[in-house]
Amino acid sequence: MSGPHGSNEAGTEGAGARYTATYLLPIRRTHIEADDDLDAYLAWLASLAPGLEVIVVDGSPPEVFDHHHARWAAHVAHIAPLGVLRGANGKAWGVNTGLRYASHERVVIADDDVRHDEGSLTRLVALLDHAEVVRPQNYFHPLPWHALWDTGRILLNRTLGGDWPGTLALRRHTPAGERIEGYDGGVLFENLELCRTVEAAGGRHLVAPDLYVRRKPPTARHFWSQRVRQAYDEFARPPVLLAELAVAPAVAAVLLARRPGSLLAGALGVVALAEVGRRRAGGARYFPPHASVMAPVWVLERAACSWIALWWRVRHGGIRYGDQVLTKAANSTADLRRQRLDGAIPHST
Repeated sequence: MSGPHGSNEAGTEGAGARYTATYLLPIRRTHIEADDDLDAYLAWLASLAPGLEVIVVDGSPPEVFDHHHARWAAHVAHIAPLGVLRGANGKAWGVNTGLRYASHERVVIADDDVRHDEGSLTRLVALLDHAEVVRPQNYFHPLPWHALWDTGRILLNRTLGGDWPGTLALRRHTPAGERIEGYDGGVLFENLELCRTVEAAGGRHLVAPDLYVRRKPPTARHFWSQRVRQAYDEFARPPVLLAELAVAPAVAAVLLARRPGSLLAGALGVVALAEVGRRRAGGARYFPPHASVMAPVWVLERAACSWIALWWRVRHGGIRYGDQVLTKAANSTADLRRQRLDGAIPHST
């Protein structure tokens, strides 16, 4: 059995292999919605027991939580996030709670729109033999226009150091024996924060661009709601933020100079970079050729959103996240290492 969506996903080699791990899914929904696909996926994950423990940490309001509990509790551990671990970032709150409850050393963390198959789970868990945190590669299927737009971002990231997916795997002890208890729940770019926390504890961080995991696309409305917030993430990576902020002035200068050829050359250069990412590590099987053409569109969108994010930082001190304003995108690895040495980050051996 490869999974509830057929065997066309990546990593099917080794399917059926045994592993021992916890699958951790943090979720929060504001209203009851029918999601037969998620129901089926959770039931399928539960069928992989006893090798796979499944924990759903649900931060939904009580009436939504109760509805989810009736649907899922027969198959998986369905729990509420621990109040003592509450942070401004709801996903981090769920992950930190799940790490407290997880029975296994190896933990796969995934958003509710991620759809692993058995091959991708097996390989992802196996890669924890070589690292303490592993980032696989998401791809959208199906591919509506807004997911195609966002695939331009994915392809550029694949060229320039690796994409940030909605799933990763964590080994809870570093080579030095330190235990990863959790991470800062008050930052925006929580995947980066978790990876940096592992690195600060001496763990190894592995990017696996050839391990493909399907992700369901968001709605167009949700896609638009994420534009500025995702741009704000780059305050955690100042060189990237500065590069993105530089795009709009550069485009304006070219337009004022009436040099459309330079603008076209720049767009073609972005397409070429995206195409390198598309072809990297067998990616052409999962990303269509026209996705590379969308990369300049994404660059222009990010250029505009970066300036809006900067305005939010100056005007409001941070970016809106739910009903709060978050100031910090993520801590630097150096700061996390210093906090760990000072005892500000709890750990045990």
